[in-house]
Amino acid sequence: YIILDMKSIVVSKLNKTFKQQIRGEGFIPFIKSVIKPVHKEINAVNNVSFEIESGELIGFIGPNGAGKSTTLKMLSGILYPSSGEISVLGYKPYERKKDFLKSIGMVFGQKSQLSSDLPPTLSFDLNRAIFEIPRNEYKARLDELTSMLDVKNLMNVQVRKMSLGERMKFELIMSILHNPKVLFLDEPTIGLDIQAQKSLREFLKEYNKKYKATIILTSHNMEDVKKLCNRVIIINKGEVVSDGDIKALYNKYSENKYIEIRFENEIDIKNFNKYGNIIKSSEFEILLEVKKSNHADVVSNILRDYDVDNIDIMEPSLEDIIEKIYHQTS
Repeated sequence: YIILDMKSIVVSKLNKTFKQQIRGEGFIPFIKSVIKPVHKEINAVNNVSFEIESGELIGFIGPNGAGKSTTLKMLSGILYPSSGEISVLGYKPYERKKDFLKSIGMVFGQKSQLSSDLPPTLSFDLNRAIFEIPRNEYKARLDELTSMLDVKNLMNVQVRKMSLGERMKFELIMSILHNPKVLFLDEPTIGLDIQAQKSLREFLKEYNKKYKATIILTSHNMEDVKKLCNRVIIINKGEVVSDGDIKALYNKYSENKYIEIRFENEIDIKNFNKYGNIIKSSEFEILLEVKKSNHADVVSNILRDYDVDNIDIMEPSLEDIIEKIYHQTS
């Protein structure tokens, strides 16, 4: 059934429409809407198409309500598409065949798969039975994953007694114990402190490299995307608005540079309007936004005309670029 040299995921003209009941305002309109409901259609996902190669680690991002989670739920078989075609490892996800379910893993940052009153070891053993993992393979894999995430000493601790970061590590282990070929991650670092975020990112990068698993990551944390993904698919209002290499995104949307300068003497801000857009300033410092095409001339002129203590030239952040794409496609 599965063709080994095919792409891991193929999505073509995918749509998902929900019906939403319209509630009347005020008592009488509300009663009328209960007696005779009126609905409107919401296009959560609209004509989405993309392909993902085996072993790719993709960022799938967009603002709240853009259709990210709805798309992931269709790819994983939780939701049935309204129209369009989906192929994941050669399967149609919505058919929810046993072999397909054994080939995927999911982590939803705001939903737990673990029982809070049980230690992870009991939940893992239940998962072993569900996925029919041979005991020798299970023990070896569990030993490897708990070592990679440094949580061996917590295996017999109740989940509710753990920190959020510790729980998320065990959520990841729960999702990949059966060695899935495709892993869906929806906000896996949400609510975690900086160290826990870093730990999970390092694990995901190592896991992807070692096992060649195809990973789709959704996150509002651009550090997740920058540290893990080379390619980003951006969705807005249910439509794919950008799909490509992060470096290509910078080349396409990064028209300006930022120049931050600290001067040895007090400056007159009015003299700097000719160079570009003044973002912020003080008596001895200024941050300018200038065109990338002439930033070298601006720096040269400022160094010629002023006593400069320090100067930094910066590219726009990924957050700035993503925000610009959102704005252009809204």
